[in-house]
Amino acid sequence: MSDEVARRAEAQNLLTLGVEEEYLLVDAESPAAAPVVEDVFDHIPAELRDSVQHEYWRSQIEVAGPPGLDLHDLWRALGDLRHGLAEAAGKAGARLVAVGANPSPGPDIDVVDSPRYHRMVERFGDLSPGAGLNGMHVHVGIPDPETGVQILNHLRPWLPILQAATANSPFFQGRDTGYASWRSVMWERWPTVGPAPFLHDHAEYEQMIADLVATGAMLDDGMLYWYARLSARYPTVEVRIGDVCPTLDDTLLVAALIRGLVATVLTDVGDGRAPLNVPHHVLAGAHWRAAKDGLEGLAVDPETRQTRPAWHLMRQLFDRIRPELERHGDLEMVTVLLGRLRARGTGAARQRAVHAGGGDIADVVDWLADHTRAR
Repeated sequence: MSDEVARRAEAQNLLTLGVEEEYLLVDAESPAAAPVVEDVFDHIPAELRDSVQHEYWRSQIEVAGPPGLDLHDLWRALGDLRHGLAEAAGKAGARLVAVGANPSPGPDIDVVDSPRYHRMVERFGDLSPGAGLNGMHVHVGIPDPETGVQILNHLRPWLPILQAATANSPFFQGRDTGYASWRSVMWERWPTVGPAPFLHDHAEYEQMIADLVATGAMLDDGMLYWYARLSARYPTVEVRIGDVCPTLDDTLLVAALIRGLVATVLTDVGDGRAPLNVPHHVLAGAHWRAAKDGLEGLAVDPETRQTRPAWHLMRQLFDRIRPELERHGDLEMVTVLLGRLRARGTGAARQRAVHAGGGDIADVVDWLADHTRAR
C-alpha cells in the first residue's frame, strides 16, 4: 500500500480494500487445463509482474490488486491484470479462465516446483483436485489485531450470503455437480477450512494457530484457511469465502459489500455491541446451503436459523451496510452492480444457462474465458 493511500485512509477514516484472484489456465483450443504457468510468466509485462504469483498447481496463477480506497481504481487495476494475463496466456498457447473449479475432465496436473508445495503434498496427499481450486480473497484494513479478532466474531453470521454471491463452479470433471459452488465442497476437505470459531481475544487466536501447527493440521499460519482470518502479511482482515468471480462486475460488487460489512461491524465493536454468536453447526449448515444454491435458492437466516430466499438475506445485508457504502463512496456502484447480479444470476447460474442452451463444457469454458478478460 502506498504512503499516500495510507495517509488518505487515516485522514478520512476510511478502510483500504484489496483483492486477490486465482485463475485457471486452459488450453487455447480445448477446455482442458493447461500446465503452462511457467511459460505464461515469461510473457507477463514487466509492469504487472510484482502483482502476479504462482499458485499450487501448474495450471493456476494468482494476482493481487494494489490496496486502495476507490473502487474505480481497483476496477482498473484488476482489469489491467486480467487483460495482461490473458494476453500472456495466449502467447503460451492457453487461455485465462476465472472459475472456481476446473469444469473439464482431464489428467492430473503437477504442482508448481516449490519446496513449500512439495511439503504440502507430502503432508496432505491428494486433498486438492488435480487442476486446482480458484478463489478470491478480499483484504480490508483494520486498526490493530485485537480489534481484528472482534471484527471476525461480528462477520461470522454474514459470510454465507457473501459466499453465495460468488458461486461460480457448478461443473467439475465434465458434469454438473448439483452445487453452485463445487469449489466450496472440495475446499472443505482441508483440515482448517471453515468458519472461524468465536474468539475472546488475539491471544486466543494466536494460541489456536500454535495448536493447529502442533497437531500437524497446517505447516504454518499461512495455512489457516478459516473463511475470515487476520492476514499474516498485512494489517487487514482477509475474507476467503468466495469462488473467483467470472466478471469484474461480480468481483467489485463482492469486494465492496465485504468492505461495507467490515466498516459496519467495526462501528459495532467500537460501540461495544455484542456480536451474534451463531453456533458452529448452524454456520456450517449455512455455508453448505450457500454452496448448494448460490443466490438462486435458499439461504439460512443467522438469527432465526430458518431458510429464506437468498435474495431476501442479500437485501437485509445491503440495508445493514448501506450507511458505510455511502460513506466510502461505493453506494451508487454497488446498487448498479447488485441490480446486474440479480438480473443475470451468479456465475454458476450463467454457466448453467450456457450449457442448457445447447452448449457443452467447451462452450462453458469459452464463455468463461471471454468474460474473464472483458472490461
